[in-house]
Amino acid sequence: MSASPTLGPIHPLVPAGEDLEPAIAFYEQKLGFKVIHREGDPLRLAIVQRDMAVIYLCKNSYQNLGSPTSIRIQVNEIDQLFAEYEAKDDSIVQEKLAQKPWGPKEFVVTDPVGGCITFFTMPGS
Repeated sequence: MSASPTLGPIHPLVPAGEDLEPAIAFYEQKLGFKVIHREGDPLRLAIVQRDMAVIYLCKNSYQNLGSPTSIRIQVNEIDQLFAEYEAKDDSIVQEKLAQKPWGPKEFVVTDPVGGCITFFTMPGS
């Protein structure tokens, strides 16, 4: 019998507005990601990565499309990551680090087009 498929990390495609440069700067300077790929002239796609988290930032002319985007990134050492982001720019933190009744300890930041990024850790991890 063959082995069952195993799902790996997801790599979300996130609308980042008409100009990708502010989004790239945000992910690099505020969240500590690095650009691993740029595509197009003019730029239409950028891939950013920090550790195992990979996000595809795509150009779109309707900036509000990014508003409902919501992604969750599981991390270890969440207290340290929260302190890092608060020290860089506490205005990006929309929801402070807190233990949620449903289990995870998490905090929320928003990107330049209003996308919601929740960083979380599960109990015992």
